[in-house]
Amino acid sequence: MYISMMAENILGFIIYLLVALLMMGIGISQLRSKNPVGFYSGEKPPAPEELKDVAAWNKKHGMMWLLYGLIILLSYGIGRAVGDSIWCIFPMCGGVILPVVVMIWYHHRLIRRYKRKSFSQKEG
Repeated sequence: MYISMMAENILGFIIYLLVALLMMGIGISQLRSKNPVGFYSGEKPPAPEELKDVAAWNKKHGMMWLLYGLIILLSYGIGRAVGDSIWCIFPMCGGVILPVVVMIWYHHRLIRRYKRKSFSQKEG
């Protein structure tokens, strides 16, 4: 029984770690990108001339993904600290799901901040 629980904890940690590293990898690639980055998987990134500051746009998006990776790891740690009860679901799932909602909101805020007005009006 104890070995089974230990294996589950190790497997859970490995899964959370891989997902967090994937998100951090996205963040690093966006930080290093010279071309504007996109946020949604199906979203076409804006053209460089559509943005006021491509470097700032990429930096904000890259930092957002790096932070998301760290939050995933932190949520796992908090969930493990809570223990094997129903209450560990809240930090472990909340740390994966809730940041996505905040990231979507923040991405739309960045669009309003960095997209040139002439391009924003053409879309609406």
